[in-house]
Amino acid sequence: MKKINQIIATIALVLGFGVLFVPVTASAAGVDPYGPCAADPTSSVCKAKDTSTIQPLIKTIVDTLLFFVGIVSVIMIIIGGIMYTVSTGDQSNVTKAKNTITYALVGLVVSFLAYAIVHWVLHIFG
Repeated sequence: MKKINQIIATIALVLGFGVLFVPVTASAAGVDPYGPCAADPTSSVCKAKDTSTIQPLIKTIVDTLLFFVGIVSVIMIIIGGIMYTVSTGDQSNVTKAKNTITYALVGLVVSFLAYAIVHWVLHIFG
């Protein structure tokens, strides 16, 4: 039961912090959300734009996932540090804390590598 409560608290923290960092949409910033093509669809910018590729969508998804993985990793590192601090020398709690920090760092490294690989592949084939 304690583990489930920790998972729920972690998810709530991630979602709570995630809402704070959601970028402002273009329409809220006063920018035309349809771009320059809304005013003049025959312009050279609109004719040159290729909307048939999926690469921008993939980049957006990967960037968003990396953002959330980064938030989760930082939160888990903080939780691991707190667990390590309050372990009072109990070897099993120290091991749990070290594993939490290690797994969070490994997850962060794997996510950065995945980000780099995806962007490299999109750059090669784009």
